[in-house]
Amino acid sequence: MLYPKKVKHRKWQKGRSKGIETRGTELVLGSFGLKSLESRWISSRQIEAARRAIIRYLKKGGKLWIRIFPQKPVTMKGTEVPMGGGKGSVDHYVFPIKPGRIIFELEGIKMEQAKEALRRAGNKLPIKTKFVFRK
Repeated sequence: MLYPKKVKHRKWQKGRSKGIETRGTELVLGSFGLKSLESRWISSRQIEAARRAIIRYLKKGGKLWIRIFPQKPVTMKGTEVPMGGGKGSVDHYVFPIKPGRIIFELEGIKMEQAKEALRRAGNKLPIKTKFVFRK
């Protein structure tokens, strides 16, 4: 799974995800891409599941780029822990995604193959997604 080697601050505040994305909205590396249409936190496990779905469908062909990286730590307190006692320890990492962000890019395969591979990846993610291609 994707996991940061080093972080500046071990625990972050939640923050609010609003508006549409301004960065990472265009295809840069590949000809086909998967674009988000909703705001949500995407965990490293979900990114890995989507990546595996694409790789399994494509077998050996094509090149895949992951355009997002989970670097926001999410803390959790243990089960049946009473109130108080401070913030919990870091449980997992997420990427807060906004509408318009490119998540995956593909190159070196036919459009039908890319569409099906990215559709399968989109099914693994907790957001609505859209297939995009370079004109």
